[in-house]
Amino acid sequence: MNVRVEETRAKERVMERSEAVTRIGRPKALFILAAGLSFVMSVSLFFTGSQEQGIYVGIWVPSILSAGALLLGGNGHE
Repeated sequence: MNVRVEETRAKERVMERSEAVTRIGRPKALFILAAGLSFVMSVSLFFTGSQEQGIYVGIWVPSILSAGALLLGGNGHE
């Protein structure tokens, strides 16, 4: 009985995540994922001793988000 409840909850969580991606849109989600991965990579580099490389990779985050806004943003006439 308890296993079925856990399976149902897991399925609900998966559905919520897929609905969130659908609401955001796949291209936007990919830019957010790329920025998030860049951030995690930056922090891991910084705290493992490669501080300059971590800072360099950290600069990518706003660049990725800016590129996403530029490429995916509307023209303001919608």
